[in-house]
Amino acid sequence: MSELTRDPKTNRVLFTKAMKRDYTILFPQMVPVTFTLLGQVFKLFGYNVELLTTTHDAIRETGLRYVHNDTCYPALLVIGQLIDAVKSGKYDPTKVALLISQTGGGCRASNYIHLLRRALIKAGYPDIPVVSINMSGLESNPGFKLTVPLVRRLAAAMIYGDFITWIANQVKPYEIERGAAQALIDAWTLKITELFKRGRGMTGRQMRGVLPKIAADFAAIPVERAAKPRVGVVGEIYVKFAPLGNNNLEEFLLNEGCEPVVPGLTDFMMFKIHNRSTDVDLYGGSTLKKWFCVAFEKYIASLQRIMIGAVKTQPAFRPMGTFDDLKRLIQGYLGYGNKMGEGWLLTSEMLELIHSGTPNIVCTQPFGCLPNHVVGKGMIRRLKDDFPDSNIVAVDYDPGATRINQENRVKLMISNAKTINN
Repeated sequence: MSELTRDPKTNRVLFTKAMKRDYTILFPQMVPVTFTLLGQVFKLFGYNVELLTTTHDAIRETGLRYVHNDTCYPALLVIGQLIDAVKSGKYDPTKVALLISQTGGGCRASNYIHLLRRALIKAGYPDIPVVSINMSGLESNPGFKLTVPLVRRLAAAMIYGDFITWIANQVKPYEIERGAAQALIDAWTLKITELFKRGRGMTGRQMRGVLPKIAADFAAIPVERAAKPRVGVVGEIYVKFAPLGNNNLEEFLLNEGCEPVVPGLTDFMMFKIHNRSTDVDLYGGSTLKKWFCVAFEKYIASLQRIMIGAVKTQPAFRPMGTFDDLKRLIQGYLGYGNKMGEGWLLTSEMLELIHSGTPNIVCTQPFGCLPNHVVGKGMIRRLKDDFPDSNIVAVDYDPGATRINQENRVKLMISNAKTINN
């Protein structure tokens, strides 16, 4: 198509300002509540985004068709979901773009975007632009900019998503009326979206007013407290959060009579920001870059403190820890330079769960994900030696792993948890 603009160095199709007006931008699901809110923020800034919530088996088959089967499972699913959507007939392939994140770390996740472009060529869609959302300067597009106002609102959406998910998981296992918590999740997602449309609810001061109201509404849901094992979920970021990636692990835990405890996305984002300043400390580099990263981390930390304070307004709910807590807990186990994949954060999240009364943990990891096998499965023996009551199972996810085998491993861990509790 002659009207397409290409990068002169890489020949990739650029997402232009003209495309922003009439293109639909598809992006894959990961954290359900949070990503719904993130999508609303993008719409406020003029981007016609659509979150893909599909979970059918054809997504895996599409991924296997267009991505090498030795590629990590999250890449296969994300690319499969995007191409499945393009091929569905629901969208005009000449008016669609794809959005995908790039972490910029030493992980295959930084290369998903290149794998996606190759897959699009193979599928017969070489002219669909792929937009990278990153804070590492990896790629840029004239029609897509991460401005300061946009980033601040995305950060607010992330906080709301983590907050709602965290307290809802403390209600769902005990609710008397099944589905009451989910109904309230949906209602508050709409309310927050309306606040955003009016330019409200996004500053720290405004969040101090909104978050306690959310907590009060969830605390008002009638519950019947019973002794149920709490099960933490950690692991590679995609299979930890995405229902498509972990075969609806949270729902499975609920059905097995457990309370899922899932550390939020905020700590992961702060981890990624913290890594940039750590790089300067360890290897040298721009002091300006370090100053910016430290300032940005402090800003997110201030929002995290507001979130924790709001949880504490309701005695029924346990608050999450701070990112500083995670940094302290990892000392003596791993250094801050261990940052490939989820790095030291993954081990620290397991430590935080153990210290906060959730010794039962599912460590989700894509088969062959070397960084997370080191800091996940590789650290379990050390944690069990230091904390004999910890009950941790590592579960691999990939196209060849059957759901029944995954669930049986989790069931065995749950049976151990119930034995210990009794």
